[in-house]
Amino acid sequence: MAPPNPALSRAEVETRVRAQVYAAMGLPVPRKVNAPHPLLVNVSARHCHLTQEAVEQLFGKGHQLTPMKDLYQDGYYAAEEKVTLVGPRSRVISNLRILGPCRDVNQVELAYTDAIALGIRNMPTRLSGDVKGSAPGLLMGPAGHLELSEGIIRAAPHVHMCPEDAAFYGVENGDVMKLRVGGPLGMTFENILVRVGKGIKLEVHIDTDEGNACNLQPDTPCELLKKT
Repeated sequence: MAPPNPALSRAEVETRVRAQVYAAMGLPVPRKVNAPHPLLVNVSARHCHLTQEAVEQLFGKGHQLTPMKDLYQDGYYAAEEKVTLVGPRSRVISNLRILGPCRDVNQVELAYTDAIALGIRNMPTRLSGDVKGSAPGLLMGPAGHLELSEGIIRAAPHVHMCPEDAAFYGVENGDVMKLRVGGPLGMTFENILVRVGKGIKLEVHIDTDEGNACNLQPDTPCELLKKT
């Protein structure tokens, strides 16, 4: 067996491995012909992003998040730490995962059914980071609690991409695209917000409600389309 090529980037290695996995399954790689990078559609389960100050308030002075698992985008990870989210009438969601690294604003991302379970009636659909006037809640950790006057949102479906991908699809940061999902419960998502950044991998994020609605599976064919 030939040794791995050290000149290959992580993205290129992941592309080749994914192609081999789909070939072993007898399925085509879900990508657009001649696209610079393969399209990955991921379901983003409920989670939260916290400031360093919030982490210390919930877990103790000087506490640092402990990476548990790397996420698809380089530099981002699911942390070992979890919190409990308390909603109206003391309804709770326990074991809410924190994603790192820390951010400049506290934000909880839930699916619509999560909000129903918590009794939240005013949770807006927003792009990540846009929390002004969003739903309040209470976070509880092993060392304390944090009252959020705002910060609970349903994340708008969005696609991360690098400038090369944006040029291929003919879109810019802030544009809206369509995501066509195949399979027995195939559907088209009409409003996929575009987020362009250098060094970012091509990845669509939808929430658990949306993923369940279209029965998204690893072999489900998906296509990203420019909205006309």
